[in-house]
Amino acid sequence: MKEAEFKPVISSGKVLAEEESWENSLRPKTLSEFIGQDGLKANLSVFIQAARQRKEPLDHCLFYSPPGLGKTTLAHIIAQELGVNLRITSGPVLERVGDLAAILTNLKEGDVFFIDEIHRLNHLVEEALYPAMEDFNLDIVIGQGPSARTIKLPLPKFTLVGATTRAGLISGPLRERFGILHHLDFYGKEEIKKIVQRSAGILQTEIEEAAIDEIARRARGTPRIANRLLRRLRDFADVRTGGKITAKLAEEALDMLGIDKQGLDALDRKILLVIAEKFGGGPVGIETLAVAVADEVDTITDVCEPYLIQIGFLQRTPRGRQITANALKHLGIELPANQNGPKLF
Repeated sequence: MKEAEFKPVISSGKVLAEEESWENSLRPKTLSEFIGQDGLKANLSVFIQAARQRKEPLDHCLFYSPPGLGKTTLAHIIAQELGVNLRITSGPVLERVGDLAAILTNLKEGDVFFIDEIHRLNHLVEEALYPAMEDFNLDIVIGQGPSARTIKLPLPKFTLVGATTRAGLISGPLRERFGILHHLDFYGKEEIKKIVQRSAGILQTEIEEAAIDEIARRARGTPRIANRLLRRLRDFADVRTGGKITAKLAEEALDMLGIDKQGLDALDRKILLVIAEKFGGGPVGIETLAVAVADEVDTITDVCEPYLIQIGFLQRTPRGRQITANALKHLGIELPANQNGPKLF
């Protein structure tokens, strides 16, 4: 297998180049290095091996999950395992059909084309993508009005990998054109511990087993968060303990970073407290809640809610979001029977 050549087409302006380089250094390169998601890995291994044996491109893949669970990493791995190039862009960047055409016409046979946030594709771009996915043709309209005509531009056979945090926003016609669909689950504590241990080895950082355990407990079942916390603890260790991450340092530093024992950050706690204090425990509509916490609806629904619901701290009801008894106990507050507001235990 030849070494895959990764050629990102678009890099998000939200992430600094240094941060991207650091994340890439910790990114698994093969399925065997990828920790967790065992069912997904087993299936992908079969599909990739079959595609290679038939010397055909892998069927189009759609991965959906909350942020940070490995969707982009899987796109890199698929390209690496197939020995082909990887081209990267995102849904919001593809504003015109011409943007899509510029990328597709520069692909080589078998290349992997990765679209992050694919649910945010412009509808015209999405419609142009249909024949490209099915027939490897791109329909180009030449001219305007009665004299306009359509020509079919042949494309090399490629594999489209789409990633989304909002699978429900993907249209039916687009979803049906993916042959491989997988949901990525939150990771278990033991899986996160293995990821932290691997990352610490790559970063050449000495870390105690109890410190790994502390990171795993507070990482929200998300590898990206676990690696981010590891990097921050490495900063504390370099300043305070000569580079070794001890259990005591990990606990103190994570508390300073505002990450509590359940992995909740300041925004998570703010959401729960606002529901309890201002809305009597709920239910409260998502838009009202977003205004109350002064943040975006998408941030709450995509970043905070999945984990809060997963650990049983938040409920979605037909009337809105509602806090649970477990969350109240964790926050140390109690809703009185008349629901006029919380009181301290």
